[in-house]
Amino acid sequence: MRSIRHSPFTLWALVVVLAAALAASGLRPEAAKAFDRYVKLTELRLDGEIAHDRSFLWIDTLSGNRRAEMVRGLHDGGLIIERMDTRDGGKSIDAPDAMIHHWLAIVFVPGVSVNSAVALMEDYDRHSQVFAPNIVASKLLERKDERFRVSLRFYVKKVIGVTLDTENQAEFFRPAADRAYSRIRSTKVTEITNAGTPQQSEKAPGQENGFMYRLNTYWRFLERDGGTYIQCESLTLSRDVPFALSWIIKPFISQVPKESLSFTLERAKAELLKSRK
Repeated sequence: MRSIRHSPFTLWALVVVLAAALAASGLRPEAAKAFDRYVKLTELRLDGEIAHDRSFLWIDTLSGNRRAEMVRGLHDGGLIIERMDTRDGGKSIDAPDAMIHHWLAIVFVPGVSVNSAVALMEDYDRHSQVFAPNIVASKLLERKDERFRVSLRFYVKKVIGVTLDTENQAEFFRPAADRAYSRIRSTKVTEITNAGTPQQSEKAPGQENGFMYRLNTYWRFLERDGGTYIQCESLTLSRDVPFALSWIIKPFISQVPKESLSFTLERAKAELLKSRK
């Protein structure tokens, strides 16, 4: 099958259409409420899994043959990524004029301890180096024991580029010597215009393009099989697109959280393998 190549005109036209579809539109209160409900139910499930040692990792909830296949793939250097879905009494949770993106990914890092993996993720001042170009700037604002307040500047690009300044609360927990988990919740997301120039400024609420209104990530680290498994589950809230354009635009927006999660785990793995040498 021949691959499809986009001409410069096609890409330019797509940029115009995407920009029009993402015209300034604020986050509706109903969408924020739906996301909060989604987060609450997801975290209830996560609490139950963490309390149950045998399902600490997603792969350990699978049947024998499928689990064995997944483990082999991870040990061969692969990455698992799965779309997740939290429901409310069996019903989907819809966010008006917004989309909830829910993904889970896992990697295995041979020869690396859980302590090393956690130390990397807690070293927020280095995140702009380790996770560049997705994270442009990172800074630890405050730390009290295993609780952190951090600022992260994200650069999100899918046909067009968007810069986002975020503040986040992170908590790390060590229930046993071989495992740890963390929860990182965005507390503020601001879109930046003319980023990196003297004209840089924050867009006013309601004027954002809406690539990302909220971002929560839930990490687990388990030392086993001669290395450490790193699992991350991400919840992202973004704006929806007009129905007439959804067939061409929605796939681009929907892929951003998936690709970002894959990139983050691959970069974390690469950095840990490099430091092992």
